[in-house]
Amino acid sequence: MCDVQALLFDLDGTLIDSMPHHHDAWVEWHARRGLAIDADAFFKATAGRTNAEILAEMYPAASRAEIDALADEKEAIYREIAARTLALIGGAQRFAEAAKAAGLRMAVCTASTPENMALAFGRFPIREWVETVTSPADGLRGKPEPDIFLEAARRLGVEPARCIVFEDAPLGVEAARRAGMDAVALTTTLPAEAFAGYPNLLATAADFAGLDLPSLLRKREQHHA
Repeated sequence: MCDVQALLFDLDGTLIDSMPHHHDAWVEWHARRGLAIDADAFFKATAGRTNAEILAEMYPAASRAEIDALADEKEAIYREIAARTLALIGGAQRFAEAAKAAGLRMAVCTASTPENMALAFGRFPIREWVETVTSPADGLRGKPEPDIFLEAARRLGVEPARCIVFEDAPLGVEAARRAGMDAVALTTTLPAEAFAGYPNLLATAADFAGLDLPSLLRKREQHHA
């Protein structure tokens, strides 16, 4: 019998196809300030991080209030775009419903803001699939720190080793590793080679349509045999 009890999902780029919208929002945010941006390098370096962490590096002398205002503007741009065109990642609903039918516990573990989460949860039945949502809004550190995954496991009453994390960013896979959890990488944001070398990586897939839950659980058993 498989000892996996819970599946922990990142949100942006994992359950929802939001990363192109975040990409466009950051590009527009930079443009409004007349700032140059190497988009590919920027997103590779920041995927999975909170706005506060990103902006604190960009503006080390800024106050917390100034950082929050800059972040709020970027997220407002994102929501303008996402409200029109946000979609689920391919196969996400089928996969989540199969996991629920199999008796697996589920959580969303994300660096997203409450406003962005509300937009996604209002458009799609994600909140019906999962039992809890953890994020830096709970006072937890962002990825690659393991906090949001460990807190989700705690709330679900599941040992970390019995969780599988689904992520689209190397920082998220690293956070899972630090939490003592296996991970599946979706190449919705970055290519498969970006995840090379992580010992906790079970599989990579283009989206959930490319994942079969029973096969994944068997692979996890073999990984720990």
